Amino acid sequence: MSSERPLLPETPAVHEVRLAVRRWVADHGRSVAVGLSGGADSSALTAAAVAEADSVHAVVVDHGLQPGSADVAARAAAFARSAGCTSVQVVRVAVTGPGGPEAAARAARYRALDEARAGLPVLLGHTLDDQAETVLLGLGRGSGARSLRGMCEFDEPWGRPLLGVRRHVTRRACAELGYPPYEDAHNSDRRFTRVRLREEVLPLLEDVLGGGVAPALARTAAQLREDEDALEELAWRRLGEARAGTGLAVDALADTPVAVRRRVLRRWLLDSGASAPTDRKLRAVDDLIGQWRGQGAVAVGGGPQPGVRLVVTRRRGRLIVEFVGRRQGADD
Repeated sequence: MSSERPLLPETPAVHEVRLAVRRWVADHGRSVAVGLSGGADSSALTAAAVAEADSVHAVVVDHGLQPGSADVAARAAAFARSAGCTSVQVVRVAVTGPGGPEAAARAARYRALDEARAGLPVLLGHTLDDQAETVLLGLGRGSGARSLRGMCEFDEPWGRPLLGVRRHVTRRACAELGYPPYEDAHNSDRRFTRVRLREEVLPLLEDVLGGGVAPALARTAAQLREDEDALEELAWRRLGEARAGTGLAVDALADTPVAVRRRVLRRWLLDSGASAPTDRKLRAVDDLIGQWRGQGAVAVGGGPQPGVRLVVTRRRGRLIVEFVGRRQGADD
């Protein structure tokens, strides 16, 4: 790669994207990887990162979901080279797994980026509009503060410098760079919930509420993120105080505010091997403390093998996690 960085035009949109990346790099590190799809958001991000960081390693993920995907990936890689990236990789992935094609593609993409990043933080092209859509999705699904807090600027190793930049700005930046970005057909396919939010729901809200909805949702995410961080810190401390061996002392949690107590329980369950306990399961486990009436064990999922479940039981003033079912290797 060339050691000289190409000069970028001193134009409004390019300048705005560069400022956002400059702030992120100053706070989190000057050597980065970047996930590049060839679309407007990640392309504007890549060009700005080359201008602001010391080294930028581009990773292009080819999902292979559409005809010509290899050509799209090659074009994105060529853009990364022309932008002055230190290195460029194209990674082909197989999209399989649960949750539908959108979730499976996302999981495959993140795995590929994680494997290719060589220990560097990975910059992603999520914008303020993506943040607003994420918050709205979480709100509609009743996902609670953990989802409504949206995406973080830096959730190691994932960096999102453009969460304060609108999507139309990245498109304009690409125009100012003279680069026609790739237009993914999936981004206008209304079979996907996020596309319908983008093209139907958010415009309707903008009309009904008189504009400013996306920035307002992003502000809501930022405020909830601050609250959530404070509650998580309290939960971490209280978890340490409540531990009784591998269990939890009920008396140590009985007078704890519910918002903190459920976060304590979630952390403890995850540490004990439970798999992403749902709100319903957390409330049932919490009832073993706050609404104790002698009820039985609560199944929380996440057993070490098929046929084995994790359950939480209250016994002698403690909550304990037990395995229920026949485990391989047990005596016949």
